[in-house]
Amino acid sequence: MRDDLIADWFHDGGDPARHDPVRAAQAALKPRLPKRFYAEVMVAVLEGRHAVMLDGRPARTKARALLAGENAAVAALVAAEWAAQGAVIDPATMPATRILHAAIDHVETARAAVAEEILAYAGTDLVCYRAGDPERLVAMQARHWDPVLDHARATYGARFALAEGVCHVAQDLASLAAIRPGIASRAGSAARLAALHVLTTISGSALIALAVADRALDAEAGFDAGEVDADFEMAVWGSDAEAEARRRNRRADFLAAAAILRALEG
Repeated sequence: MRDDLIADWFHDGGDPARHDPVRAAQAALKPRLPKRFYAEVMVAVLEGRHAVMLDGRPARTKARALLAGENAAVAALVAAEWAAQGAVIDPATMPATRILHAAIDHVETARAAVAEEILAYAGTDLVCYRAGDPERLVAMQARHWDPVLDHARATYGARFALAEGVCHVAQDLASLAAIRPGIASRAGSAARLAALHVLTTISGSALIALAVADRALDAEAGFDAGEVDADFEMAVWGSDAEAEARRRNRRADFLAAAAILRALEG
């Protein structure tokens, strides 16, 4: 695999992702995309992992690690993205690849920090901040967010306080501690933790992310829950092509993260 492809594909110079998988998943693209240089994509077991192979050679991350999944299912998700590329390789259309790359090169060595960042979202979780009006928005928030809180309570015994407007509400430390095992259960795998982080940061909610990861919500419902306020604003004021494109990109990343979790957790 060409070194210049790795530089273009995962950004020249300093990598902004660090240990943050969502920044890697949403990183801006360079105007010039690398040309597709391979014909065949397959998956093969190398070094005990399921590696993406391009014309028989293993694809690698910018840090030169194998671009490989823990099982055949997650590797198949990534391989399908490479196979679907046309004349050029467009990372915007490869969210599973970007998330797995972030997991391998960044999350693997920073699992504790990533897990704590996810937990921190719960302290100011989106679903805890409710509008007082208009009635339509109040109803939308309740319809999408109440099941998320019900899941946190039923599954983890965590009861989160609600606030109206933007006034901060301090959450009970016991409730935050109660959901920690749900996050920790994914920390044994960098890819699972990276996917959970993407769900959290796109939705603005650790509780939505856990509801999707635990299959209390399907991926589409989880994404819609994170978009309630934005969708309401768009319904009232209208949208434009740029806003709609951003929403499509967020949705693609969110669904890819959920698919990675499904592939890894069966």
